Amino acid sequence: MTEYGRGPGSEPWHPEDPLYGDGGWGGQQAQAGQQSPYGGQPQHYPQQPQQQQYGDWGDGGQGAYGQQQYDQYGQPIPEPQYDQYGQQQYDQQYDQQYAAQAQPQQDQGYDDGGWGTGAHPHAQHPGDPSDPYGGQGAAYDAQQPDFYGTPDAYPPPEPPGRRRAEPEPQGTDWDPGPDEGEHAFFAGGDAGDDGDDGGSGGRGERRGRGGKQKKGRSGLACLVVCLVLGGGVAGVGYFGLQFYQDRFGAAPDYAGNGNGEKVTVTIPEGAGGATIGQELKRQGVVKSVDAFISAQQSNPNGKSIQDGVYTLQKEMSAASAVQMLLDPKSRSNLIISEGWRNVQVYKKIDEQLGLKTGTTAGVAKSQWKNLGLPAWAMNHGDVKDPLEGFLFPSSYPAAKGQKPEDVLRQMVARANERYTELGLASKAESLGLDGPWQLLTVASLVQAEGKTHEDFRKMSEVVYNRLKPDNTETNRLLQFDSTFNYAKGQSNIHIGESEINNDKDPYNTYTNTGLPPGPIGNPGDEALQASMDPTDDGWIYFVATDGRNKTEFAKTHDEFLRLKEKFNAS
Repeated sequence: MTEYGRGPGSEPWHPEDPLYGDGGWGGQQAQAGQQSPYGGQPQHYPQQPQQQQYGDWGDGGQGAYGQQQYDQYGQPIPEPQYDQYGQQQYDQQYDQQYAAQAQPQQDQGYDDGGWGTGAHPHAQHPGDPSDPYGGQGAAYDAQQPDFYGTPDAYPPPEPPGRRRAEPEPQGTDWDPGPDEGEHAFFAGGDAGDDGDDGGSGGRGERRGRGGKQKKGRSGLACLVVCLVLGGGVAGVGYFGLQFYQDRFGAAPDYAGNGNGEKVTVTIPEGAGGATIGQELKRQGVVKSVDAFISAQQSNPNGKSIQDGVYTLQKEMSAASAVQMLLDPKSRSNLIISEGWRNVQVYKKIDEQLGLKTGTTAGVAKSQWKNLGLPAWAMNHGDVKDPLEGFLFPSSYPAAKGQKPEDVLRQMVARANERYTELGLASKAESLGLDGPWQLLTVASLVQAEGKTHEDFRKMSEVVYNRLKPDNTETNRLLQFDSTFNYAKGQSNIHIGESEINNDKDPYNTYTNTGLPPGPIGNPGDEALQASMDPTDDGWIYFVATDGRNKTEFAKTHDEFLRLKEKFNAS
């Protein structure tokens, strides 16, 4: 075994020896014949190549820096003028290395406030007589306590093949209880307790002393968690109940036939159950839309509710509201029949809205340009009423409180919609007419002269045949009584020949060739379609042989005379 020293014949050790405190295993250490103050035997160290991490700090030697000072434990006190490899830096490394290794055996039962201060005592062990290294001085000089002199400290390292597994550290700051691994909040500590408060031992003592406080905080944390979870469960339960009631429970509904307070409800054209229900709920008739939809679906005739104005009561059950909407007596609609002239429509609107007779006619005369007429219906000369033919026969919601111009605007809009669908503008040209205005006028004549729907197509052919330039039977005279009656504002059947032949009104087709200035009424859908699809049988005459409902047609003048005699006989 090789000694670490100067070699044979080394000089005696002296405290002022400049070679003392070399700071490395590879340096030279004084060996003295005199006894060490810690053991009485010369110090010998076995060769330990694996500890060369503290090896040669220079050239194997270190110069003296003056008189060495020692503390109460025999350790040298470094001086600030040491070079970059001075004792101060080495001592820190030494303390960190061996203090960390000695901690598992030596920190239990001590509270020094943290490692690294060098101020805590070390366990003392008697030397072993058989140990040649027992009771010797420090690892680096004779003033350091020898950690290798203790039986339980750090034996010299064994060869790699014989090394034993290092024991697991016996940490004192780990709580193996039920809160193991918990967050500081649930463990009774603050969120900031993770930091260093002076050493690991200090934290362990805080846990030991603060056990009751930890339980209190844990209880509070559990209470908070329970409250949060309880609130969540309650919220889920509430919304779950609401969802169940909305999906599977009965919809909110009133009971009875209403509270006696009447209300006018307008149902638009083509409205479905949801739209009707929303309007009824808005007016306070039903309590919920779902209740109305359910009642409508339960009623066999629920799908036949028509558009219009209805007089209902507030706070009705949904079933009662559906029943009232199906009752014609509840309906406040304005019904316009096919072929009605505008003067009839104006009078009906006044009655429906509770207005003075002539009010609607005055509005039509003053505001007709602002009611939505198409461009092709404007600026025609000798027209008695520009709105004639545009108050389309249908059902319109109209009740007291409404303005007549609003009702008229609905009618004009309905007419425009239908005329666009039928394609009056494109069809007029193929029939040899000057635009849709003339086609609408033909349809009004067909509507006025035809007695039955079967007559419409034949009547339409009569008009077109008489308008032909090569017509030698009537020389392009239509000779319709309906146009004369329109001009006179009457509906007479028996008209004297002298009266009708001497009247020069533009609407009198006995004295004026071609079509009248404009429509003479409001044709319905069938008359419109018949005017666009006339027959092709050669009809040029017609006579209402019974004076009212039966119309017969002829192709020649002789046939016409026979039909005339039949009319006179009736």
